[in-house]
Amino acid sequence: MSDSKYEGLKLENQLCFPLYACSREIIKQYRPFLDELDLTYTQYITMMVFWEEKKINVKELGKKLFLDSGTLTPVLKSLETKGYVKRYRSKEDERVLLVEITESGEALKERAVEVPAKIASCARLEPMEALELHRLLSKILSGFENQ
Repeated sequence: MSDSKYEGLKLENQLCFPLYACSREIIKQYRPFLDELDLTYTQYITMMVFWEEKKINVKELGKKLFLDSGTLTPVLKSLETKGYVKRYRSKEDERVLLVEITESGEALKERAVEVPAKIASCARLEPMEALELHRLLSKILSGFENQ
């Protein structure tokens, strides 16, 4: 029996493994910077959406972040407790939960502005390599949006 049949089961041949390992390591690099902001990584990326959108419904937020409501709800509750966002039902449709950034959440943006540059220095990629990696990862992610 040929070993080539099992090549697909080798860890070194998996695309998912280096993506997974890099994701974990990059998030670990964020930790000291986010600890200063009293945010988890998931709270941080959620705030990034609010810094752009200001107000969004939970369903759309989940789509943007590739997070389900079971993950997003505790994140939003925590951010609301910290005073960074407020949640409320839409007046037009009570089934829709809206979330809006507060003044405190906007002010946090100033404290967070240095984080991306600090993280970029950890990656050790040339600017063109980083752009290409971003393009490829975005391409992969876009394939999941339609599923």
